[in-house]
Amino acid sequence: MNFRVGRLPKIRVLPRTEDSLRTLVERAPQAEAWADRITEKLRPTLTLLYSMRRRLATAAVAVLTVWLFAHVMLGANGMVVYRQKKAEYQSLQKQIDALQKENDRYTQQVKSLQNSDPGTIEKEAREQLHYARPGEVVYVAPPPAQPPTRETNAARK
Repeated sequence: MNFRVGRLPKIRVLPRTEDSLRTLVERAPQAEAWADRITEKLRPTLTLLYSMRRRLATAAVAVLTVWLFAHVMLGANGMVVYRQKKAEYQSLQKQIDALQKENDRYTQQVKSLQNSDPGTIEKEAREQLHYARPGEVVYVAPPPAQPPTRETNAARK
């Protein structure tokens, strides 16, 4: 183990407060002269801005209004999105109504089959099983032909 002490860092001596105050007082006229020069350079601009303050405020309000209008109309929850959601809601409501009617029709059909209604049972037998009474002829349409698929060079290989 190495217990040698290396070079010690120099100890900083803080300046006395009197020296700091003296430096501040000596440089105060330079700082005041600099502030006067900057003020004189900016005076025409500041005067112009002060004289146009009402126009600037009106322009700022107009820009804010335009931005707010665009945000309300086109934003994440704006009017455009609201109308799309409303149209989607209406189409879903129509689907729900159609499905409800279909469900009611199926419920009625199940009830009539459970009550052993002879007319309903005969209808189902004729439609699904292609049954017929003696002397009747049943015509069944062939299934629709599938359109031929076009063969490509890649399919032939």
